[in-house]
Amino acid sequence: MDVLHQGTNWFENNQEMLVQYAINIAAAIIILIVGMLVARILAASIEKLMNARKLDNTISHFVGSMVKYTIVAFVIIAALSRIGIQTASFVAIIGAAGLAVGLALQGSLSNFAAGVLIIGFRPFKAGDFVEIAGTAGSVASVQIFTTVLKTPDNKQIVVPNSAVLGGNIVNYSTHPTRRVDLVVGVSYAADLAKTKQVLRAVCEADSRVLKDPDITVAVLELADSSVNFVVRPWVNSADYWPARFDLMENIKNALDEAGIEIPFPQMDVHLEKVAS
Repeated sequence: MDVLHQGTNWFENNQEMLVQYAINIAAAIIILIVGMLVARILAASIEKLMNARKLDNTISHFVGSMVKYTIVAFVIIAALSRIGIQTASFVAIIGAAGLAVGLALQGSLSNFAAGVLIIGFRPFKAGDFVEIAGTAGSVASVQIFTTVLKTPDNKQIVVPNSAVLGGNIVNYSTHPTRRVDLVVGVSYAADLAKTKQVLRAVCEADSRVLKDPDITVAVLELADSSVNFVVRPWVNSADYWPARFDLMENIKNALDEAGIEIPFPQMDVHLEKVAS
């Protein structure tokens, strides 16, 4: 009974403090909820505004993410301050811990710095078909630490930003046109002038092949078993692969119709009969 009585007295004496503490906790929770909601809405609004101004999706997504995480950090500090935690010492502790974590996560920090550089220098934009870090695909997004690619066979590849800047970046979408480079081998017995005529005619018959620059058809080399021609028409970048596939097929059919042989590896075997 004495313990119950003492507890009752303590509660009565500290009732105002407990009520205030409960109010502070409730306020901190409200700050967290409202702050998270505001961070999400503001980040989405910034992305929407930047997209409306026809800015690159990678830039809008990157800026939106930075705004969101910055607001969330301030919201957490404000909530801790509301329940009585000294944020100055807390920030100092976070700074010291951040230094230790930063040393342990140098790779992540380098990825973050690389992401800032990618956004700043813009070697590619969302939708470009690129080859980076040994892989190729369309750029889906540039995030804080990684760049996300989508391959033609619908796979998602996540590449660290430091790896993107650490190697060569091949952007196939920068220029509106591309040159299709084909090598076609014909027999040494073939008429070279006729072969050049057939190859050029196939290219000119394809509506996707551009008139300017002109088509290049020339003898590339005299190989071991064939005379190799180089065929270089220009097409729009979006037509590159369909045009390449169709040209290869049409060249094969046209050479067959013209009676021009396309050599293939062969081996002659000679048998000698030894007298018994």
